[in-house]
Amino acid sequence: MVMGEPGREEYKIQSFDAETQQLLKTALKDPGAVDLDKVANVIVDHSLQDCVFSKEAGRMCYAIIQAESKQAGQSVFRRGLLNRLQQEYQAREQLRARSLQGWVCYVTFICNIFDYLRVNNMPMMALVNPVYDCLFRLAQPDSLSKEEEVDCLVLQLHRVGEQLEKMNRPRMDELFVLIRDGFLLPTGLSSLAQLLLLEIIEFRAAGWKTTPAAHKYYYSEVSD
Repeated sequence: MVMGEPGREEYKIQSFDAETQQLLKTALKDPGAVDLDKVANVIVDHSLQDCVFSKEAGRMCYAIIQAESKQAGQSVFRRGLLNRLQQEYQAREQLRARSLQGWVCYVTFICNIFDYLRVNNMPMMALVNPVYDCLFRLAQPDSLSKEEEVDCLVLQLHRVGEQLEKMNRPRMDELFVLIRDGFLLPTGLSSLAQLLLLEIIEFRAAGWKTTPAAHKYYYSEVSD
């Protein structure tokens, strides 16, 4: 079940109850008719529980922001969303300790928001350091010993690494020092985690591109 009309964006919202589905539909079509702070909280709450939804929530948030701006020239939803992201960011260690899945979903979500939200066609500066901080946390030795966190780190760098590097290259250099150290000192690293880290190191070295040879090597290995 998807929400949308022919020729329009579609969003997978089947995991929401009927009342919440209606709230989201209204937010997209007539944002002034709903409590947009509530909408922001609903989207963040669900993103922390459902990693599939967290991967595409940025698209929905972007559409609501555009609809609100067009309708009323306001940014109530964006402000509510960023405030809630900041709250979760400040409590990220507690979130990780409480639920590894919730933490991975949060990183996926904030990277998704960073990818979609633009100010004057540029990524939001306010999100650059929080996104970096989350990726740095994923590159710590205790995180690299968990495949879910390595997988998340590599997926997000594929998605937003090039944009992040343009915003702050020295921090990306620091992050890759951690990643290389983690790869070279593989205490407790699974063979899949080593493979993923090596792949992202080569991906960045090739200008954030996968060469045909690398694709054949890594993806045949992963599928095996």
